[in-house]
Amino acid sequence: MKISNMMKDQKIFIITGISGSGKSTAMAAFEDAGFYCVDNMPMELLPKFLDLPLKNDPGINGLVFVMDMREKKFVTHYSITIDLLKKKGFKPIILFLDADENTLIKRYSQTRRHHPISNDYGLINSIRSEKKEMFNIKNSSDTIIDTSKYTPHQLKAKILSIATEDTSEVSSPSMKTNIISFGFKYGIPRDADLVLDMRFITNPYFIPSLRNLDGESNAVKDFVLSQPETKIFIEKYFALLDYLHPLYQKEGKAYLTIAAGCTGGRHRSVAIARKTFEHFNNNGIKAVIIHRDIDRDLKEK
Repeated sequence: MKISNMMKDQKIFIITGISGSGKSTAMAAFEDAGFYCVDNMPMELLPKFLDLPLKNDPGINGLVFVMDMREKKFVTHYSITIDLLKKKGFKPIILFLDADENTLIKRYSQTRRHHPISNDYGLINSIRSEKKEMFNIKNSSDTIIDTSKYTPHQLKAKILSIATEDTSEVSSPSMKTNIISFGFKYGIPRDADLVLDMRFITNPYFIPSLRNLDGESNAVKDFVLSQPETKIFIEKYFALLDYLHPLYQKEGKAYLTIAAGCTGGRHRSVAIARKTFEHFNNNGIKAVIIHRDIDRDLKEK
């Protein structure tokens, strides 16, 4: 079968390495970067998988396969399969994750998972046996990462830098920013990262001409945003968001949910959530806005 230039240029990463070294974290980082990821793919099935039309999907930035000694014939088939892929025109990039013995022992004691190489001589000997069997694969890998000193967030950031390196086709993954307005009497959103209490602002509910409107109406928005305390709050609050948002992004956070609440979730919280949404959009940050309780009082009457 003739291989197209698109196939030859397709980014393909193979993540392998020592059990407990952070391969699951690495795969999650690639998924956030828009890669199609497959865990525990048998080595001998990889060439057949790459013949599928999935590789030409324009919505996929690349392919990632996590392959290691959970598959019993992995070492046996590794070199043969990699050579075959290269002969067919593919250019797989091999990332090998490793960690020192003490770190691996600590991680296994925390997760209480079984080592894929189980024997009667305990965890330490299983780790040493795996390192010995993977020695040649490690030395032939394109990139070797010792994760002993990495936190999960640091490892994710490292993998993201690899996933987005030297290509204009792969865009850096952006943190999903969600803004929610809600009513405290219906409970705080369970997925909220930052919660704001807007009940310090004068309540439009007690103004007859505004009571039946909501925070998306110009009349309510003008009333809420014109309050002196609101103006001071907005200035300080947006300065805080402008400081925190890139820090959350840098930390590798996939979602940031900002919740603004008032008593019923219909007036003040809606107006502030909308203002926050507009602030992000004006600064080039795409956000999603949800008014959770805007009509709830009306529905329950």
